[in-house]
Amino acid sequence: MIAQMITYLRERSEMMKWIFFAYLGFALVFDFFADRHDAHFWGDPVIGFWAIFGLVGCLLMIVFCKGLSHVWLERDRDYYDK
Repeated sequence: MIAQMITYLRERSEMMKWIFFAYLGFALVFDFFADRHDAHFWGDPVIGFWAIFGLVGCLLMIVFCKGLSHVWLERDRDYYDK
């Protein structure tokens, strides 16, 4: 069941990418209509801040974790031959 769902999503990766972009665009448009009467954080008054913050934060976590995995988990090519 899960394998079929993953296969289905992999075959339609282009569609999924556009769905996520549409969701991000919807979040930005929705942010224009949100009330900004009581800002709790410094980014609250900026329109689209949290959508962009989430996107940049996820991309930075991906880059950081990928770099950390290369440093920490990756072994030499002849590691098992030793």
